Amino acid sequence: MIDLYYWPTPNGWKISILLEECGLPYRVLPVDIAAGAQFTPEFLAISPNNRIPAIVDHEPLGGGAPLALFESGAILQYLAEKAGQLLPTVPAERWRVLQWVAWQVGGLGPMAGQNGHFLLYAAEKIPYAIDRYGAEVRRLYGVLDRQLASTGAYIAGDYSIADIATFPWAMTHKAQQLVLDDFPHVKRWYAQVRARPQVQAGLAVGRELGRPSTSVSDEARRNLFRGTNAATTAATKE
Repeated sequence: MIDLYYWPTPNGWKISILLEECGLPYRVLPVDIAAGAQFTPEFLAISPNNRIPAIVDHEPLGGGAPLALFESGAILQYLAEKAGQLLPTVPAERWRVLQWVAWQVGGLGPMAGQNGHFLLYAAEKIPYAIDRYGAEVRRLYGVLDRQLASTGAYIAGDYSIADIATFPWAMTHKAQQLVLDDFPHVKRWYAQVRARPQVQAGLAVGRELGRPSTSVSDEARRNLFRGTNAATTAATKE
């Protein structure tokens, strides 16, 4: 059994989608990030970076004691290896997939997150930040569009964890003020991925918990956006 520490956000959806795709047994342990649950000592022991998602595999690959993992890219690779699905074993094909997972976790996700923050959540609208991150997200969508044009299918050829990593962030395109008609190959890919029943099942996980909102209380804003030092201080006081 896999414990999934989760909240319905793009990074959380990556893992719920993959678990549904692979058919691995799991149970959801909600981490209410607006209420500050990510800063509790119990969660920090599993996810030192105070971010969801995280997992604990009670029957880990290779045996042994339960394995705790944080960071969505590492979790995607681990679960795909455990299931023997969605990550090729042929080295050249494997690295073709993993480079695009790295592109998402190091590029599209952080840049879209910053763009969304300054567009939707920041108390002060800073034109430079909005222009800077908006331009970078558009550039990254162009990179993705060209890659999908070259494969004519999915990001690395066959459907893989590269697509699962990227799709939940592509779901935020409207909030990013992007129009998929400007990226026809992304639009085609997006419709293909979204139509998968396993993707729909993964997106439905935790739906009753609520979806991210641009209208947040002062307390929720502090919990969502406070820095690492504040998180560490809060955890030591609890």
